[in-house]
Amino acid sequence: MKKLNRKNTGLEDKLPIKIIQFGEGNFLRAFIGYAFNELNKVVNFKAGIAVVQPIENGLVKILNDQDGLYTLFMKGVKKGKEIQEIELIDNIVKGVDPYANFIDYLSLAKEEDLEFIISNTTEAGIAYVASDTAEMQPPSSFPAKLTVLLHERFKHFKGDAKKGLTIIPCELINHNSETLKEIILKYISDWNLGGDFKTWLQESNSFHSTLVDRIVPGYPKAEIKAYNAKLNYEDNLIVTAEAFLLWVIEGGEDLKAKLPFNKTKLDVKIVDDMQPFRTRKVRILNGAHTSLIAFSYLYGNKTVKESVDNEFTGGLINQIIFDEIIPTLDFDKKQIEEFAYEVLDRFRNPFIKHNISSLALNCISKFKVRVLPSILEYINIHKKLPTCLTFAFAALIRFYKGTFNGENLPINDNEKIVANFAEIWKNTDYNAIVNTVLSNKEYWGQDLTKIENLSNAIAFALAEIDSNGIKSGFENFSKKY
Repeated sequence: MKKLNRKNTGLEDKLPIKIIQFGEGNFLRAFIGYAFNELNKVVNFKAGIAVVQPIENGLVKILNDQDGLYTLFMKGVKKGKEIQEIELIDNIVKGVDPYANFIDYLSLAKEEDLEFIISNTTEAGIAYVASDTAEMQPPSSFPAKLTVLLHERFKHFKGDAKKGLTIIPCELINHNSETLKEIILKYISDWNLGGDFKTWLQESNSFHSTLVDRIVPGYPKAEIKAYNAKLNYEDNLIVTAEAFLLWVIEGGEDLKAKLPFNKTKLDVKIVDDMQPFRTRKVRILNGAHTSLIAFSYLYGNKTVKESVDNEFTGGLINQIIFDEIIPTLDFDKKQIEEFAYEVLDRFRNPFIKHNISSLALNCISKFKVRVLPSILEYINIHKKLPTCLTFAFAALIRFYKGTFNGENLPINDNEKIVANFAEIWKNTDYNAIVNTVLSNKEYWGQDLTKIENLSNAIAFALAEIDSNGIKSGFENFSKKY
């Protein structure tokens, strides 16, 4: 079988670089790559993407070996109709690893046709790192890397206002663009990059907060032969995704003119205020996803579909959504429940094997953003702990021990966090373990030991999980809490 590259597919004409995309992982390729591929096809947008690898170990080499090409398989059920589509995505012009070739990275700033910066570096990606400097090649954090790139563009084009960029971060934190801009301004100040650059950044560039929604299981490792059998070439970067896609971007008429997605079939909404969409999605879809990871995996499930189909874990997920999350949201009850049922249908998508292990990335920061607000709001409204979400919290802490019943668990988080939990779990006193975890303000943004009964409840749940397993442990926990 022939290898996937531009020569073998007859796609040797490359598009001008209009977009720099920070991140080369499954989600961005199944979401941003696909969205702009549609825009190119439908309205001849002619947008090429230069992909930047944001961390030292990544997929840029494999991406470049395939000349930026990859195949997207989309499967799902929409309004009772089965949908299966295969798309060859061809808009990535080049992949850049700033750790291997920093000069190549800086050269992207000089692209004449560049208009957009798009990113998804996970919730942990938009962060200020005080040790980053302008002289590092490259700085460690994404905002610092972007500051260096923007400064290079400012210098190269001599502060030309027309060379400002439209910056659209897709990390799943609230007010993602405002947070990113604030950190960049801090670097400008810290690094003494000058008032002219600061003015150019603020007046010639625009920042737009977003919400992205698409379930992307990624590379179908277990079924890769079956997927490749549907192609006439060998693809090492196949990515699978559900058919559903929603992209909400804050912006006005000028952004709508720049991004004419209204002429495509895609559900891309450019709106004045994305907060209602964000709250609904983050609390229900992402909140349910993040909540189920630990307790479902410890129970023995390996996929999201198994989790919702199983009588016990599926019932627990339903209670989390309908009894503990939805009551904390200020939405029309009928509309929010319809959305929740749609989410559960997406979780049950028979065409996608969404491994729980693939969700277990940066769970601590995700739990803080996606689940903790529901716990806190439930307590505020009902003056008691939400039983299921509290148990899910305990299961997460137990998950971070790293082993369960002799099995290594698929923890995938910041090295410091993993090392910290390894040290914490050397203790055998559940109360001490819980107090250490819950009091860590770096994790939760506050000291959670101050919440009445939370520490005791989680310590009790941990003891139950270790003594009786997830199912019996939850049954005993729910009788007490």
